[in-house]
Amino acid sequence: MTDDLFRADAYLQECASRIVRLDEAGVVLDRTVFYPLGGGQAGDTGTLLLADGRTLAIADTRKAKDAEGKPTDEILHVPAPGQEALLAALSAGDAVTARIDWERRHRLMRFHTATHLLCHLVAQPVNGCSITPDYARLDFHMTDPLDKDALTAGLAQLVGAAHPLAVGAISDAELDANPSLVKSMSVQPPRGTGTVRTIRIGGEADAQIDFQPCGGTHVANTAEIGAVVVTKIEKKSASTRRVVLGWNTP
Repeated sequence: MTDDLFRADAYLQECASRIVRLDEAGVVLDRTVFYPLGGGQAGDTGTLLLADGRTLAIADTRKAKDAEGKPTDEILHVPAPGQEALLAALSAGDAVTARIDWERRHRLMRFHTATHLLCHLVAQPVNGCSITPDYARLDFHMTDPLDKDALTAGLAQLVGAAHPLAVGAISDAELDANPSLVKSMSVQPPRGTGTVRTIRIGGEADAQIDFQPCGGTHVANTAEIGAVVVTKIEKKSASTRRVVLGWNTP
């Protein structure tokens, strides 16, 4: 398996690793700071720095799959095209430094936390999600119209209030007893280890802004999100309203 260091600390930008195996799909490391595509969040990009100083550019990160196409506990670092000669020189056991594109990751973290704030403002089930460095969107299962300016103002208030974020965990049994914690209709939290990772924004009880299972990367405080705005609201179907977030750039 790959030790996914980003689960405990999303601010890690690099780590020392060793190659476990290589194949046509990518490079598997024993430990990594690279987040794989999942939960609507895009996979990380970056580089693997080799012992001789050369770098292998990583264009994407995915979860490895078994023969039946089911995700495994290994993480694939997908090289950018045109590096065949460098890949051919690599072997299992080689030491590398895994280094993410931090600026891109940080934008993903800011957007991901912003989508959790949006879940607080629009208390409806989510049936679609996409988080990229340039925009994020949530599809809400609802029929009522939404006001773009009101949502933007609500996000600005929550960001400005500097609510802390905490990573925690609950047991599978606790989640089964509280199914309403799962906001997404399309993505279910990973199970199998007995516990499920959670993200809490704000304090306990009345001070809580959002609390839900999530395996993605987040900022430590809502103030770090910055100037995020609702750029578009679309009626995708009779029962779906899409809210698109972007950056408020001059």
